[in-house]
Amino acid sequence: MSIYVALLAGCVLTIILGKFVLAELRKLKAGQEIRQDGPTWHNSKAGTPTMGGIAFILGSGIVTFACGWQQMLAGDFAHLYVYLFALIFGLIGFVDDYRKVRQHQNEGLTAKQKFALQLLAAVVFLCLMRYEGLLTNDLYIPFVNVTLTVNWIVYLIFAAFVIVGCVNSVNLTDGIDGLASSVTAVVMAFFMGTAMIWKFTTLGIFSSALCGSLVGFYALYNRHPAKCFMGDTGSLFLGGAVAALAFAFDMPLVLIPVGIIYILETLSDIIQVGYFKATHGKRFFKMAPLHHHLERCGWSEVKIVTVFVSITAVFCLLAYYGIRSRYL
Repeated sequence: MSIYVALLAGCVLTIILGKFVLAELRKLKAGQEIRQDGPTWHNSKAGTPTMGGIAFILGSGIVTFACGWQQMLAGDFAHLYVYLFALIFGLIGFVDDYRKVRQHQNEGLTAKQKFALQLLAAVVFLCLMRYEGLLTNDLYIPFVNVTLTVNWIVYLIFAAFVIVGCVNSVNLTDGIDGLASSVTAVVMAFFMGTAMIWKFTTLGIFSSALCGSLVGFYALYNRHPAKCFMGDTGSLFLGGAVAALAFAFDMPLVLIPVGIIYILETLSDIIQVGYFKATHGKRFFKMAPLHHHLERCGWSEVKIVTVFVSITAVFCLLAYYGIRSRYL
């Protein structure tokens, strides 16, 4: 019951908080700066309030604490660790967004600064989960239902880079109205359903709270034409949440199917850069990442979101088929 309550409460609370957050962002003139090398047709979006992710960060956080209070009293803090880990990434994104807003440009923290902070956060989270007995060094392989025991140090290095990669892939996906919020809402629904089936109540509370929060945020504030953007504040938080849940469930490889859109977006960017360098100036895609290529092919933002959400839903169902025997 608490999972369903968290789903509804997350949606309603984020809608309410969003009104106040949006008003404050407008007062602060926290408008989005459009990249000079970005799509020219996005120039009309300049000035749209950014950092709107604060709404669903607060909404999901309040609901996670409230609905998970009994579990915390019983000594189960898994949902708290996942939320706080995601929050750290959200704070990194907030610093990045704030610097952009203050300096009125689209560059905040340097790539090296963000990478160092993200890697540190990932290592601390993994060590904490390991210390609390919530994470093993067994690598579960979906679909074949095989578990490989890996040296802890090797696993730690692997896991830290997977987390950082996941976080930045979600960040890259946040390039058109409603894309990252809608796709991640589906991913959260997958984790929520999985938690209910396996009775991982605390993780289910966080997943459902964030799922509901994203639905509320998307429906009223982020769908095309967006009233506000989530900014790096929101996208890095979401990346941290997705990655943390995969490891909290002790099955990080599930990120491959459920995060298929994040992966395709990142691969398109890597291919574009590699091909550009290899051919001395030629481009493989009309524009990277993938959603911009599709825009150049004539797809509307609404069509891209609809197709990407549908693909995510199909791959989440496939992922469940692959991990259904994990805890049987």
